[in-house]
Amino acid sequence: MITHFKQLFAYDRHTNLTIIDTITASGVTTDKPRELMAHILVTQQTWLKRCKNEPAPGGPLWPDWLVKDMKAFVEQNHRNWIAYLDTLQDRNLGQIMIYNNTKGDSFSNAIRDTITHVINHGTHHRAQIGQLLKSAGADQLPATDYIFYIREQ
Repeated sequence: MITHFKQLFAYDRHTNLTIIDTITASGVTTDKPRELMAHILVTQQTWLKRCKNEPAPGGPLWPDWLVKDMKAFVEQNHRNWIAYLDTLQDRNLGQIMIYNNTKGDSFSNAIRDTITHVINHGTHHRAQIGQLLKSAGADQLPATDYIFYIREQ
């Protein structure tokens, strides 16, 4: 299962970089795609801190980051998630983590469910970005489905 999650994070990295390139090349002036991408990246950091039982990074969940800076965040997030996964064994994935959300409410979830959420969360918002770019006049969107990524590997 750890190997599977590493592959999902490789897909996530690849697709985030692809979407950032698409935002840049599209010439679209609306801020929403940029805001969604920044949100994906900051929440990856937040969830990783929670998994590691560390204080959340703080700051807004919708940061005002520049697109030109986002690739560095993608690479850093990927390295950090892989390093975390390297500390785990499959039997650790069922462990329950207890954390507080940004409102201070307490929750508990299995690590495997949290990791699955992180990947799905990114996929969800990248789809929104694609819709926004298309609506704003972007000519062509890249194929970002997981199966297309796997076929290329």
